[in-house]
Parts: sequence; structure tokens; C-alpha cells
Amino acid sequence: MAAKRDYYEVLGVSRNATPEEIKRAYRRLAMQYHPDRNPDNRQAAEAKFKEISEAYEVLSDPAKREQYDRFGHEGLKSAFGPGGFDFARDFTHMADLQDILGSIFGEGGGFFEDLFGAWSRPRSGPKRGQDLRFDIEIDFEEAAFGSEREITLPVHEECATCGGSGAAPGSGLETCRQCGGRGVIVSCGGFFHVRQTCPNCSGSGTVIKKTCKTCEGTGRVKVRKRLTLKIPAGVDSGSRLRLVGRGESGVRGGPPGDLYVVIHVRDHEIFKRQGDDLYCEVPVPFDVAALGGEIQVPTIDGYARLKIEPGTASGKVFRLRGKGLPNVEGYGHGDLHVRINVEVPVKLTSRQRKAIKEFAESGHAENYPVAANFAEAAARFYERKKTIESHNQGQDQG
Repeated sequence: MAAKRDYYEVLGVSRNATPEEIKRAYRRLAMQYHPDRNPDNRQAAEAKFKEISEAYEVLSDPAKREQYDRFGHEGLKSAFGPGGFDFARDFTHMADLQDILGSIFGEGGGFFEDLFGAWSRPRSGPKRGQDLRFDIEIDFEEAAFGSEREITLPVHEECATCGGSGAAPGSGLETCRQCGGRGVIVSCGGFFHVRQTCPNCSGSGTVIKKTCKTCEGTGRVKVRKRLTLKIPAGVDSGSRLRLVGRGESGVRGGPPGDLYVVIHVRDHEIFKRQGDDLYCEVPVPFDVAALGGEIQVPTIDGYARLKIEPGTASGKVFRLRGKGLPNVEGYGHGDLHVRINVEVPVKLTSRQRKAIKEFAESGHAENYPVAANFAEAAARFYERKKTIESHNQGQDQG
């Protein structure tokens, strides 16, 4: 067996070629080596066509290309099935190929599948209903404790009059004469088989003798369905609740789809959330921050008492373990992080003003260590500034 050629060599591009350059090279070569364009040497053209398609499959996929660049052909053994690359099984760029072949055959609206194998039968049997998405906005309290909501949404259900067949009662279905019941119209373009969905029966292979008046032949009717939604405690914005079988009804007896409810939690005026942890900022009177004491902190389980040490500054954070939100999967609770915000009093009485003034007059630097450190740092800055300016002035005079 001949050794595989380098993929870059096969497509005639450099190893640092861009995706656009690789695609252009494949398009040019696919047009050149299409077997129907080489009737005198079809077998060699087909082999060449498969070779360039294999190279394009690898080099147009970033992950496969990286694997190939690092390990060569050996690195792609797990990327393809047994026996190596098989066009019908491993080629994933049918949209690109369809665009190329459309310019060859001039076919509009057709599609290509299983280019080197047999066609599959049209999907005219039961079909699963579509999944639905419903977005709902809830309060923080509902997310924290769980709740129930009634929602109403429009869905398609099987028509009760015709049982989903689309045919009027007493009528039925007959084989489509245009496609002979196959659901597709097949034409051959030499090397490729081109097939289109039958426009007469829309691919079902059958047509209705007499249309059901209730559903107008679709087999389904649109209704507004009311559902009770159970919201578990701990859900967060972006959480998805799956209700199996509550989506669109199936077609021709197929199972219904599912309903996905996407949760959006409104912001709260006290609590902020990160995962299962909660954060809140609690105002503390300046006298309590200075002298120490106890404050009440709101949690989702009720108030908790928090001891404040004398000299507690604004911004200090306390952690209350297990006082956060419940994990929606049942893995315990998060924590509550309480940030202290020392509140400066306003609307002082004359007596209060006098008391604060007396305190200020009796105060000293040790009462305000942070302010003292700040003042010392500022003094050092200006001293260094003065030294540099003096040095620069001496240099100018020299």
C-alpha cells in the first residue's frame, strides 16, 4: 500500500495556510477531479477526489489539523473509523460540497447524502415533537425557598378529530403518485445521486384524500396549555428545568418533545449572590464600631447576632458559614459574607455636636492609626519630591 501523501501537498497549500485558503484550494480541486468531468479516467478521478476530500476534512477542522501537525497521519488513527478515512462515513463538510456540486449540476433545492453508498428511506413514519423553551422571571425569595408557579404556553397537540392523520373522518391516505410512496424524487448526475423531497407529499409518501377541517390537514391544532411548575430551592439565573413530554406533540404518532423552562432571578435589595454564597452590606453605627457591641444580621433563616470588636473599620467582612443558599442539587448550603459599613450620623442635635467636638478636642493620633499612617506616607512623598526637584535644579544650573 502506497504511503499517504502530506495533506498540505495534496491540496497544494502551505502549512500556515488560512482556513479560507484551504477552502478555496479544495473547491478548485473538487471541480477539477469530479469524476463526471473526467469520463475517460473516472476511476483515477474518483480516487483523487476522495484523497483531496480526506485532506480537506482534516485541515478544515482546527482540532484534527492540530493533531495532524503534531503527530502526522499516526495522530489521526482515532479520528476515523476502522480502515481509515471513509468518505460516506467520515466526511462532515457536505454543505461545502453541496455548494460546489450545485455549480456542476445546476440543481436547486436538492441535497446530497451518502455519496458512495445507498440512500436511506424518507422519514415518513412517526416523528418526535419539538422541544420548547419558556423563560420565567422569579423573585429572589422564590429562588431561595422554592415555589410553585402556574404557567400558560401555546403548544401544538394532536388533532382529536382526525387522530393526527390530517384526514377527515371516514377518509384516509393514499400513496403519492408523483414519488410512488418513496417521499423523494431521485435523479442521477453520473457519479452522484441527487434527491429532492417530493413537493407533492412533502416527503411523507402519502397524500390525504380529504383534508380534516379542524386541523386543515396538519394533524395538529394549537392550544394554550396550563402547567404547574415546581421551582426547587437554590435555582439561579440560567438554571433550566426540564419537563419531559410537555413540549410539542409528536407527528404521526411520535412521542412529544420536552419543555425547558429557563429561570431568571430578579436582583434583591439586600442580598447579592455568587453561586450558593450570599453577600450583604450591613450599616453599623460609628459608636458601635468604635466601642464594640452586637448587631443583628439578616440571613435567609432569620436574624443572626454578630459580635463587633472595638475599633472595627468599614469594609471588614465577616463570614457566616452555612447561612447562604441551599445547593439546588442538595449538597448543603453556601455561606453568608457580611461587609461592615460604618455609618456617619446626620441631623445632629446641639448636644450631640458638643459631645463630638469635645471628643475631637481630646483625641490624638493613636485614636486614628490609619489616618496617621496615611499622613506619614504623604509627608514622605513630598520630601522625596523636594529632593528630586532640588537635584534637577542643580543639574540645570550646571
